[in-house]
Amino acid sequence: MVLGMATRKVTITLDGAQLDQIRSLVQAGTAASVSGFVQHAVAVALDDVAGWGAMLAEALRATGGELSDKERSWPARVRPARRLPFRPRRWPRLSAGQSGRCGYRG
Repeated sequence: MVLGMATRKVTITLDGAQLDQIRSLVQAGTAASVSGFVQHAVAVALDDVAGWGAMLAEALRATGGELSDKERSWPARVRPARRLPFRPRRWPRLSAGQSGRCGYRG
C-alpha cells in the first residue's frame, strides 16, 4: 500500500486462475498482498498507456504533426470506393444420386 495517498476500495472480477497465481505469489513472498499486486499492475498499465501516448506525440512532432485534410483524403483519391451489386450465389442443380457440393454419391 502506498502511504500518504488516498485509497478507495473497489470490487474487481478476475479469472480464477489469475487469482490463484496472484495468491501463490503472495504466499511465496514475491508480492506483499493481493491488493498490492493489483495496485502495482494498475500502475504499470497506466505508465504503459502514458508511454505510448508520449511516443505517439513524439512521432507526430517528428513527422510534421497530425494529418492534413489533403493527406486524409488521399486513400479515397487513389482508390475510389465502388460498390459491387449484390448477386446471390447460384449453386448448380444436383442430379439424381448427388448430395451436397462435393458430389459424394452415398
